[in-house]
This record gives sequence, C-alpha cells and structure tokens, in this order.
Amino acid sequence: MDNLDLLWTGLEAAASPQNLLYAAIGVLLGTFVGVLPGIGPAMAIALLLPVTYGLEPTAAFIMFAGLYYGGMYGGSTTSILLNTPGESASVMTALEGNLMARAGRGAQALATAAVGSFVAGTIGTLLVAFFAPSLAEVAVDIGAPSYFALMVLALVMTTSVLGASPLRGFAALFIGLTVGLVGLDLNTGQPRLTLGITQLVDRLDIVVVAVGIFALGEALWVAAHLRRRPVRVIPVGQPWLGKRDLRRSWAPWLRGTAYGFPFGALPAGGAEIPTFLSYVTERRFAKHDEFGKGAIEGVAGPEAANNASAAGMFVPMLALGLPVTATASVMLSALQGYGIQPGPQLMTDHSDLVWTLLASLLIGNALLLVLNLPLAPLWARLLRIPRPQLYAGIIFFACLGAYATNQDPFAIGLLLAFGLLGLAMRRFGLPVLPLILGVILGPLMETKLREAMAISGGDYGGLVDEPLAVGIYVVIVLFLVGRPLLSWWQGRRGDGGDGSDLTTTEAVAR
Repeated sequence: MDNLDLLWTGLEAAASPQNLLYAAIGVLLGTFVGVLPGIGPAMAIALLLPVTYGLEPTAAFIMFAGLYYGGMYGGSTTSILLNTPGESASVMTALEGNLMARAGRGAQALATAAVGSFVAGTIGTLLVAFFAPSLAEVAVDIGAPSYFALMVLALVMTTSVLGASPLRGFAALFIGLTVGLVGLDLNTGQPRLTLGITQLVDRLDIVVVAVGIFALGEALWVAAHLRRRPVRVIPVGQPWLGKRDLRRSWAPWLRGTAYGFPFGALPAGGAEIPTFLSYVTERRFAKHDEFGKGAIEGVAGPEAANNASAAGMFVPMLALGLPVTATASVMLSALQGYGIQPGPQLMTDHSDLVWTLLASLLIGNALLLVLNLPLAPLWARLLRIPRPQLYAGIIFFACLGAYATNQDPFAIGLLLAFGLLGLAMRRFGLPVLPLILGVILGPLMETKLREAMAISGGDYGGLVDEPLAVGIYVVIVLFLVGRPLLSWWQGRRGDGGDGSDLTTTEAVAR
C-alpha cells in the first residue's frame, strides 16, 4: 500500500492547475511534433530541452511525459495515414493500419491506436510504480563491477538488435563512446580529443549532440531526398470504435501490453521486438481472414506493445540510470541538466519528483485520449505542410536551442557538425540510438570502471569479483554467440525458395 499512497500523493501534486496545464501543453506539442513524418518524441524533447531550463524540474518532466506519449500517438498517425513510420517501433502499425485507411477505415485505425495506447500506457505506468522502487532497493547494494556490467549489457543488447546488422550498431556505439571521451580526463585533468579547442575542454553538452543528430540530421536527410510533388494524405473522419471493433481490439490490447512492458523494463532493445511479436501473435490468433487487407487486430496489438514498452523504459532509467531508448537518453540528460543523477538513490533523494512524474504519466495518458481523439482530423491536416517550410522551422529552433545552452556561437558550429554526422549515419544505415547511448553512458561507465579498478588495486579480475557481474557477462556472451548461431541454423534449415532469406519485417509484409 505504500507505493499506492505515494502514487496518490504524486497524483495530487500533478493534478494542480499549473501542472495540468504543462501536461496538456506537452501532449499537444508532442502530438504536433509526432504527427510530422520523421520527428519522434526523442527529437521533440531534445528540441524543447533548452526551453524548459527555466522551469522547476517537476513541471519540466510533467511536460516531457506529455511530450513522450503525445509523440508516440502522433507517430501512429503518420504510419496509418501515410504508411510512413515515424520510428522503427511503428513499422508494424503501418502494415495493417495503412491498409485500413485505404479501405476507408482510417478513423477506426486511429481510434484503436489511441485507446490501445491509453490502456497499455496506464497499465504500464502502474507496473512501473510497483517495480521501480523495488528494483531501486536492490540496486543500492550493487557494487561498481556489477553496475559496469549492467551498462555493458544495456549497450550490447540495445546495439545488437538495432539497424540492418549488429556490426553497424557497434560502429555507431563506438562513435558515441568516442564523443563521450571529449573533454578533461576525470582523474588526471588532461584534455582528451579536444583538438586544441578551448570550448571542447568541458564535456560536450548532450543537448547539442541530441538536437544535432536527431533534428538537424533528419532535416538534412529529408532535404537530400525532398520530393517536389505533394504528399497524398488519406482523409480521416472523427475516430470512433463500434461494438464489433471493440470486441476485436480488447484482447490484442492486453496481449500487446504483456509483450511490451517486459521488453521496456529490461535492457532488451526497445519496442521493435515486442511490436513484431504482438503482430505475429495476433495474426495467428485472428478469427477473421483480414490480415494483409487491413485487420484491426494488427493495429491494436502492436500499438499497445509500443506504448507499454514506452512506459516500461522508466524502470531502468529511474532505478538504475540506464537509458535503453533514444527518448530515455534525452530525458536522462535533462535530469542531469538539473543536477539530478538517476540511479538507486533517486527514489529516496528525489521521491517527490519521481512519484509526481509517474502520476503525470497517468494524467498525460488520459489527456492524450481526451484531447487527441477529437483533434485527429486537425492533426491529419498538418501532414499537408510543405516540407521546405516545415524543416526550415525545425532548423531555426534547433539552432536557437543550441545557442541557448551556454550563449556561445561555437555551439551552433557543433550543432552543424553533429547534424552532418547524423546525415552520414542515415546515409550508411547506422542506427542513431547506440551513438546517443554511448555519449550518455560512456562517462558513467568510465567512472564505474575506475572505481572497480581502484577497489581491486588495478587487477582486471576485480571486474568479475561479484556473482551478479559474472552472471551478466555470461548473459552477454550467450547473447552475442547465440544470435549468430540461431541465424546460421535457420539458414541451414531454409531452402532459400520460400522467403526464408527475407528479413523479419519483409517476411511479415509479404
């Protein structure tokens, strides 16, 4: 009951008129940004980080919570109406959702996505409220070797399941870890990778890195592939669900939630895997022969899995300080900007902030449903904004935000450099998330590594002194060795003529 009492106290704080206003602003801005193709919740939060520096931490994170869920819902709108997933987790939604829209059922697809997001997000947030404090209590006893091993596990598992190949994921991670080394050495005070530039002596501001990689990189990528003909948007009426649609959707919502939350709560690579598993499950359980023609179950399940995973990611972020998604990485940098270090002590040192944030997730979910269902036709019209004007505005606000971090024009030069890096990564198929994780976790890993080495007197055996660390390294080895072996075995069993050589998404699409 203690957790429920704390959550109720957080609800009372989050339900104040001022905080409700911040939550509503966050939901509306998040949906506005999420509806625009290629702009997800991570970019939205990154763009607004400088704007929120003048707010109290609680108010800022209530707005971030609304941005997060609003951006997730907005991404499903582009998937359904344009067949253009805003992020990889929305790919499965696009498969059946766009077919429903083309068949004149776009309103029902948007409605089941919104209600499924609400159901999964609410259940996921309640589970976070119960699991995160318990995990934080256990994490207090974790030593530096085990904490370092946990970070390695998060990086390895997240990196190896993203992108076209694990090799590209690890290449992006290496770039991120290198960027994280820029600045003064923590022990010796010697400059590292500064190229003699005074402004690089301090560590790079994660806001500039995130905005450059996400916002400017995406804008440059779109500009390089800009099509002169207007985008065709399928008209949508007022979203609603009939009794038959509700009967077909409620079970996929619950199954999707059951898939999504564990993958979000564990460093297992975000929402891509559970959304795919949900899609496959619903296809097998389907009683109606509509998959491949626009089945509502193919939208309800993956959307619920996506949002349950989004809620679950707060467990490792708050309790362990481990961001396993791009959005979590940006939110972690926001906490650090306020001088708050996520980890085991956060639940006790800043309990008011944590429980108000969790309560604001519930409020943001409800506001998302109340505000966005009536406004769905309006959000669809935003898709008609010409791309040159849209991305010109994004670049303007990105530069303004970068300059606002420390009022130094050099930050705009850094923003351009990271924007070009983001463009190059998109060009060569390198996933962005491992780079951001490397920048965030690199300095933390270095600190824990040096603590472990100091405890062991410089003996590398100190990294495996704790049973938990040994177990984690065994899991890492099994994961790295097992995935290639499984792929090789599946290749041996396939005859190459039935589509067994297709990628997972391509096979499902076929």
